[in-house]
Amino acid sequence: MARVAGVDLPKNKRLDIALRYIYGIGPAISNEIIAQLSLVPAKRVKDLTEEEVNRINSLITKNLKVEGDLRREIQTNIKRLIEIASYRGSRHRRNLPVRGQRTKTNARTRRGKRKTVGAGKAQGQNKDYKRK
Repeated sequence: MARVAGVDLPKNKRLDIALRYIYGIGPAISNEIIAQLSLVPAKRVKDLTEEEVNRINSLITKNLKVEGDLRREIQTNIKRLIEIASYRGSRHRRNLPVRGQRTKTNARTRRGKRKTVGAGKAQGQNKDYKRK
């Protein structure tokens, strides 16, 4: 199993897909890395030589911010927005969508499970009981 940037790449995946398992590397950057190192994108990770893995690793560590460093940078950016009390920071603080999406409906991923507000159904009432 090839280890790149602190991540074990899956053995049976193609190289262009396996590189995406690293946080901060998507399809475009993955293809760019492969093109720069003139590797075959269809090659499986298990078929890579040690030298190829080392070349990939050195290119990523030199030129890209990935994994822990990238996560740390994103978190500090969010903390900065919260501290300066910007609109985006206030949305982060309240766990609401940041980029202008509607929240009257939708936004369940960000806001979490529905919380019923109001009385709801009264407990001791018999629904078959009719007032006369």
